[in-house]
Amino acid sequence: MKTTWRTMSVRTSIAIVLAIIVVIVIATAIMLLDSPAQERLGRLDERRMSDLREIANAVDIYWTREGILPNSLDDLADEEGYFAELVDPVTGALYEYRVVDEDSFELCATFDTEDAASDRDPYFKGLWHNGIGRQCFTLTAKNLDSYREVR
Repeated sequence: MKTTWRTMSVRTSIAIVLAIIVVIVIATAIMLLDSPAQERLGRLDERRMSDLREIANAVDIYWTREGILPNSLDDLADEEGYFAELVDPVTGALYEYRVVDEDSFELCATFDTEDAASDRDPYFKGLWHNGIGRQCFTLTAKNLDSYREVR
């Protein structure tokens, strides 16, 4: 059976088009994926955000037990059962904590990526939205006893 020039041309054209589509898909995937270094920075920022949420929870527990805000992170660390990280995973520096008023406090950390709460943790995205650099979150202490009574 003899292959005609026209049949060969159609097969070749289809192969070339498919090869171009594959190259475009691979190039798009590479552009959309973060580099390993960027992914690492994102994971570290997620850890920072998780640490800040744990500290905020510990402040709520302290507020519920003592009726006042802790003066410093050291006061939290002295609490029985406290286990949250108080230091940045990269620099080793203490996260910043400051009493704002009677029942409000501020937690600060330095982030390398935007929005560490990310789509992986959509519940906290609006509450804990962050940009790049030093970011602070002003929070109001919650009495956890009132949450237990409601449930």
